[in-house]
Amino acid sequence: MKFLAGTRAFIAVALKELLHLWRDRRILMLIIFLPPVFTLLLGHAFEQGPLRNVPAILVDQDRSAASRKFSTLLRSSEVFNLRPLTVGTENHIELSANNLAASIIIPRGWEKGLHDGEPIPLELVLDGADGNTAPEIQGAVQAILEEYQSKALESMIDSLPEEVFDLGRHLPVSVRKDFSSSMSPWAVKTSILYNPDLKFIHFVMPGIVGLILQLFTVTLTACSISRERETGTLTQLQVTPIHKSAIIIGKVLPYLGIALCVEAMLFFLGQQHFHVAYRNPLLLFGLSFVFLLSTSGLGALVSSFSRTQTQAIQYSVFFLLPVFLLSGAFAPLSQLPLGVRIFSYVFPLTYFCHACREINLYGGGTTRVIWDLLLLSLGALLTCSIAAYRLRAVEV
Repeated sequence: MKFLAGTRAFIAVALKELLHLWRDRRILMLIIFLPPVFTLLLGHAFEQGPLRNVPAILVDQDRSAASRKFSTLLRSSEVFNLRPLTVGTENHIELSANNLAASIIIPRGWEKGLHDGEPIPLELVLDGADGNTAPEIQGAVQAILEEYQSKALESMIDSLPEEVFDLGRHLPVSVRKDFSSSMSPWAVKTSILYNPDLKFIHFVMPGIVGLILQLFTVTLTACSISRERETGTLTQLQVTPIHKSAIIIGKVLPYLGIALCVEAMLFFLGQQHFHVAYRNPLLLFGLSFVFLLSTSGLGALVSSFSRTQTQAIQYSVFFLLPVFLLSGAFAPLSQLPLGVRIFSYVFPLTYFCHACREINLYGGGTTRVIWDLLLLSLGALLTCSIAAYRLRAVEV
């Protein structure tokens, strides 16, 4: 009987909370429209495509036939958008003043060096402010240079006199094979597992979804109880025979259900729009349920320290800002220093991102994510219990 009474109590509180949401159309509109809009915006922000239209300048100091051929090959590439110099001189190029990302310089004597056995390297000046783009630009220039070298080698072989080929036929087979091997490009055969297209969006999508849902559940749950305290209705709830834990469950339950529906919508959007594959939906649903229960508990805990909705939002933002950087949502945790990485294990989003990637990218099962599930469950139990305990001592 006690169990049935407790169930009816938190269901009544949950229905009351849903009624509040239905009457507050502004919150309702935010719940419906903001999550998919944020998912699209953040998804496109982190979606990496091929490098195109990089603003750059080409300075040909050699002015030779070889440099002109290389310049033509560079201009035909879709990677670079070669622009004229508007500020400064060719001897002193300010990338930022000219809105350039790279300066490609063909030095004097470059063609001569290619023919006398002492090739002079190209000079490449990059804007290092964007640490991700600079290496890509360097790799693109290297690839174009290798293409030019390959064409030059083919042209050189075609122009050799017939006597050279007649002499080559008299060489031992082993010597000819060594020569052929040394003249052919030496390649590396690479196999890429788990994310063969190297699309960053597959790595970052769990972070995008988790961050949006954590912002959603923590903020709204925190404001829910604070609103009751601010309007004075929390006093009425406390004098009723409803147990304090039933109040917390009733407050958390509506946002948990709504968040699960929103999460399903966001995962569907990621699959259809960004072509992110999702494996083992049942395990992913269980992970999402525990994660959202943990973040809802955090919201209830924040509300127990807040006397107004404004305070609840301020405390929520204070908590959510470090989560953005330290949870591993947008960069591997291994890139963080050990002293900073320790703080990452406080946040539920850290475990959600790790487990979600284990399921979607590596095809892992329950055994691969069991520790993430246990730690998220422990976090949910602790936060909800502390919030219920503090609710007993609330001054109203």
